[in-house]
Amino acid sequence: MDPDVVRAVNDLTVRWGRALPGGNTVVSGLGLWPLLALLATGADEPGRSELAAAAGVDAATGATDAIRLIEAIEASADLHAALGVWVSEQLKLAETFDTVMPAPLIGLLTGNPAVDKPKLDAWAADHTDDVIRELPVDLEGEVLLLLASALLLRTTWVRPFTEQIRRVPGGAWAGSWHWLERADDDLDAVRRYDDLTVVTVRGDADVDVLLGIGDGDDVLAGLLAAAGRPDDGVPGSRLIDEDRPGPGLTIGKTTAPRPDLRLSLPSFSIEAEHDLLDLRDLFGLNAVTSNPRERGHFSALSPTPLKVSQAKQKVLARFFATGFEAAAVTAMAMTRAAMITRQERRLEVTLDRPFAFAAVLRDSRLPIVAGRVETPTEPGA
Repeated sequence: MDPDVVRAVNDLTVRWGRALPGGNTVVSGLGLWPLLALLATGADEPGRSELAAAAGVDAATGATDAIRLIEAIEASADLHAALGVWVSEQLKLAETFDTVMPAPLIGLLTGNPAVDKPKLDAWAADHTDDVIRELPVDLEGEVLLLLASALLLRTTWVRPFTEQIRRVPGGAWAGSWHWLERADDDLDAVRRYDDLTVVTVRGDADVDVLLGIGDGDDVLAGLLAAAGRPDDGVPGSRLIDEDRPGPGLTIGKTTAPRPDLRLSLPSFSIEAEHDLLDLRDLFGLNAVTSNPRERGHFSALSPTPLKVSQAKQKVLARFFATGFEAAAVTAMAMTRAAMITRQERRLEVTLDRPFAFAAVLRDSRLPIVAGRVETPTEPGA
């Protein structure tokens, strides 16, 4: 997989995470990134540069990078991904459309929500194994072009957790919760990165889940940074000899024949839906959601002036005793853009009383004919 693309997806996810409000939430930068890269290739300036910067790609190769990323994901045992593009039967396409949007991705929109919505929802359900059963887009308006991505991740832990009910007596987590716990003889599954502790929970194929706890304000960004440096930090085999090993870490006792790692956390299931236009600056969607002055934002896709009118993501993540499951569906809809006509001041001249006229040669100003009009000479019918 292209390391530059991995870094770009990571950077997008970090920026998005920093913009999220408090509370439980989940996002998929991976679900959004291919759509931004595709749009960057098909967009005109200034939207082209904005989208390319948000995705961290060269606009000329963004569409190719997006397709290659999806193909690389499909090689994973635990992760499935899909892209879809739907075009209105009423939309005239540019000759360059197929160079941006590969033909195998393309379906048709009839313009009738009663026909189109079940088809699109079925696509979302099919590519997320019914975890997400609805494409997050409103079809009541005139949707001319629709892009979507779907992701499904399912992995089983190499070492499952035991589940119990645990009561937390006080603090923000006061109450009774489903709690997960397990012991692991791999001390180096935990690492400390400055004021952040990261635990790696291994899946049985090619996906791991990282858990981070820290003393700083931006734990998610730190965790994503640590994900790119798996061999950095201080490993658990060294931390076990420290009196204060790190955030969330204490030194306990075990009856096992050698030191081990005990991991304890609540199981969780989080579902969120994001309106990406609330953060349009972050995602490079500022220009392409506005009404253009002279033409649409996507002349490489259609001569019809288009703008992005909707951009949403629905995403779910579950961490449970035997594994982890996540799914995300991201959709962007385009409608016809209203053209803005530039308004300037003007002078108005009205000849409604006698006036003179002259015809002259342009360069020499030699008069050819000249005269006066005292009264109009051509009556109306």
